[in-house]
Amino acid sequence: MVKIGIIGGSGLDDPELLREAVEKNAQTRYGKTSSTLTCGKIQGVDVVILARHGKGHSIPPSKVNYTANIQALKDEGCTHILAATAVGSLCEEIKPGNLVFPSQVIDLTKQRQMTFFTDTVVHTPMAEPFSKKLRSLLCDACKDLGFSYNTDVTIITIEGPRFSTKAESFMFRALGADIINMSTCPEIFLANEAGIPYQSIAMSTDYDCWKEGEEPVTFEMVMERMKENADKVKKLLLQVIPKIR
Repeated sequence: MVKIGIIGGSGLDDPELLREAVEKNAQTRYGKTSSTLTCGKIQGVDVVILARHGKGHSIPPSKVNYTANIQALKDEGCTHILAATAVGSLCEEIKPGNLVFPSQVIDLTKQRQMTFFTDTVVHTPMAEPFSKKLRSLLCDACKDLGFSYNTDVTIITIEGPRFSTKAESFMFRALGADIINMSTCPEIFLANEAGIPYQSIAMSTDYDCWKEGEEPVTFEMVMERMKENADKVKKLLLQVIPKIR
């Protein structure tokens, strides 16, 4: 049976979006999750929603308990994960407001627990970390809904919580990254270790700080544009979730 884990932030537990919603505390062998789990149904499909940074966006990226979050979704029987995230754009064609579906990731985090396998040797293949099947469904839904989107791009995850310097922003572009955030890693690696297909629904909010003539990214800018995009993500979920098999 399909059960979708949705990792995101504010607004995704909207009662108009979710039916038969119940809140559930989750304790795993890795500790507590970032938030309670909101379990319910979207378009008749079982879903489990988890707020990555807590219900009030109070947990910084480096302090998120990624291992507990992914373990809790696995314990709940989630068969797929859709993960909403704000990203900065590192290329002209990914405009603020676009939805973006990455296919590759570069990890530049430094302080996080990267694996479930700390007491045994397990080498998980990671050549294709994102789910091609989920990505295809998301692209089709964007076409149906008339949303601007970009796909098959590379996301780079930095430690944060600060934003990039200009020199770093240009370096990330030179490395081949197309978008940047602070939360995809190690979340995506842990999902792969857990055997759960994972796809990011990234919301482009800014041009980081590389683009002349554009205001450098601020937290307020990110949060405002996330709010503007929230309805798009809800519509996308309503369209895609019933089609996941």
